[in-house]
Amino acid sequence: MTIARRDFAKSMLDLKTFKSALEQLEEERKIPKEKIMEAIEQAMAAAYKKDYGKKGQIIRAKFDLENGKTEFFQVKIVVDESIAILNPVRLKDSNARPEKHGGEYSVKDGDDERVHFNVEHHMLLEDAKKIKKGVALNDEIIFPLESKEDYGRIAAQTAKQVIIQKIREAERTSIIDEYGTKEGEIISGVVQKVERGNVYVDFNRATGILPAEEQIPGEYWQRGQRLRTYLYSVEDTPRGINLRLSRTHPKFIERLFAMEAPEIQNGIVEIKSIAREAGARSKIAVFSHDEHIDAVGSCVGQKGTRVNTVTGELSGEKIDIIPWSEDPKQFVSNSISPAKVIAIELDEKEHKATIEVANDQLSLAIGKGGQNVRLAAKLTGWRIDIKGDGKEVAKTDGEKVEVEAPTS
Repeated sequence: MTIARRDFAKSMLDLKTFKSALEQLEEERKIPKEKIMEAIEQAMAAAYKKDYGKKGQIIRAKFDLENGKTEFFQVKIVVDESIAILNPVRLKDSNARPEKHGGEYSVKDGDDERVHFNVEHHMLLEDAKKIKKGVALNDEIIFPLESKEDYGRIAAQTAKQVIIQKIREAERTSIIDEYGTKEGEIISGVVQKVERGNVYVDFNRATGILPAEEQIPGEYWQRGQRLRTYLYSVEDTPRGINLRLSRTHPKFIERLFAMEAPEIQNGIVEIKSIAREAGARSKIAVFSHDEHIDAVGSCVGQKGTRVNTVTGELSGEKIDIIPWSEDPKQFVSNSISPAKVIAIELDEKEHKATIEVANDQLSLAIGKGGQNVRLAAKLTGWRIDIKGDGKEVAKTDGEKVEVEAPTS
């Protein structure tokens, strides 16, 4: 047994165990054995070059899984004057741009895309032809390098490090694959800690972050509590896999209703749009693809059980469920619920709806702080003005609601 193989066997137990580990990684972690061997050889070559190589050298390693030996090779690229600048000169022209390469100076024109010839990296075509018949430009000429007796230990350590790294990479890939398919879904975990307002949630294989701005106002979480959140993004960062969570996202309500209403889960009832002010109030517009199924009733549930379950998860957030209509007039009229509409006019050019309600319905139509009309506008995508007793008393402009008269 060579020194290299003896050291390798001592560090890695034995080749049989090593091969078994590779097969296990391939089977359990889905990492091809060839990929691991390639990574090991690349790492060994890099380590060899660092310890014994010269600047510009291309070093490759070949590890024999049967006998534990590692062979090293130097690779040179075949070039000529069309590819490389061959004639180094001492600087005489002060206008020329100097570049030092391989211990010698040469002059390189600014538009010259050729590389500098390096004896450790290149071989002239005429010299390469003396070694290998039929050689062409950019071909590789390979030379064996001297074996180092102490390199068995380095090889073993390198192999172990590569395997550990590959396991980590496989774990990251596995987590991304697992949670990537859950993007846009509700996932449940346990609060790990609360730090600077952010809630860190443990999902066993990964940690999720629920930022302060994605939390429902008024909610407070403690370590050990179970928490349901909406997974809106899976990020692969240098520090690990981050699961970005939200409880304020409009889709969180949609997924909660899908969990409660089979009609939504199987596609018979569709949530067409959502307008939400988390922790306070939301409006959802629903539509049934089956005329025999009531879309609103499917979401409300018997005696309000379904909507109450969702409201409970959202810490008491009020939810208005309205029927969606492809008729803009009808849809906008529905959106102002619970207020009753007397008349409605649409300005297609301005994309504005003017709704008239009875004076006793003004407070319902506008809502506290303009919330109802603001959510209706967001739900429908129309600017909405409210009129009472023939006078305009409220109008929306994006997120703003201007109230021009008392609502009660």
